Amino acid sequence: MTSWGASEQSCVHRELGLLGKLKRIMLWLFLVYVSVPVIIKLCPSIQAKLVFLNFMRMPYFIDLKRPLDQGLNHTHNFYLEPEPGLKIGVWHTVPAQMWREAQGKGGDWYDSTLSSTHPVILYLHGNAGTSSLGYHVVTFDYRGWGDSEGSPSEGAMTTDALFIYDRLKRQLDQTPLYIWGHSLGTGVATNLVRRLCDRGSPPDSLILESPFTNIREEARSHPFSMVYRYLPGFDWFFLDTITVNNIRFASDENVNHISCPVLILHAEDDSVVPFYLGKKLYHLASQSKSLSGHKVQFVPFPSSLAYKHKFIYRSPELPNILSDFLGTAHPIAQ
Repeated sequence: MTSWGASEQSCVHRELGLLGKLKRIMLWLFLVYVSVPVIIKLCPSIQAKLVFLNFMRMPYFIDLKRPLDQGLNHTHNFYLEPEPGLKIGVWHTVPAQMWREAQGKGGDWYDSTLSSTHPVILYLHGNAGTSSLGYHVVTFDYRGWGDSEGSPSEGAMTTDALFIYDRLKRQLDQTPLYIWGHSLGTGVATNLVRRLCDRGSPPDSLILESPFTNIREEARSHPFSMVYRYLPGFDWFFLDTITVNNIRFASDENVNHISCPVLILHAEDDSVVPFYLGKKLYHLASQSKSLSGHKVQFVPFPSSLAYKHKFIYRSPELPNILSDFLGTAHPIAQ
């Protein structure tokens, strides 16, 4: 055999070897692709973890007991027990106007500031950037998140929110108390406000940032579902498994039981919770009989601003938006 023929044969062998490896890789990818929905269907608890993602903390090594390490030098960390023996972590950030006075102060001082004229926001899983707008911001980790004890569920998250709200309400006199939910927190927020309205004590206002209609529609639209969205049986494998875990976050139903002003904020370039879901929720809320006579407003943020899913708080227009929506009935203290 000539050297040329031997070289050609060697090239053919290499190509066949590469083709064989490629086939094995494709087979493994196919097996993984098929296995994931089967595993999730057989183990519904996995789907619950994927909905809550409470096992992910970014950044991971943050010390939640020290908000000062995150640049929050006017924030107090403390713990409460919504149930005996179960502690959840809470942050109270006072308005930026109070930051000098807040230095070195403890829990009693922070509690005493709630008697000021500054309105209070109960923020359900968002950042405390709104503190600079003249508000107290109280936020907490639901059980199972951060350094809070316990395991998460939709019912437990709503119970924790109701516990914090009732505690704040007892501390306040005539000071306005608003509920602000972001992303998954909007589902908790509408659950909470529905409970409050059902018992005849609605909050002063509800603010929904990047909301969805219900968890099934959000899961179908989420980027993580993209590779399976057109798989036959997608609803049965994935969405029905969410329902089995008793996770609904049905804001589209809750707006029919809410009776307080509602403000919805959504960025057009939100890839986590698509813009159209927030717009759809607004249309449902604007047609709700229980919201008849209450202000219902939708504020879109153009894609050119690049606020995406979690940067609406950067908007220089946000103070004016809030003042226009809240300030008429409850002027912001200066």
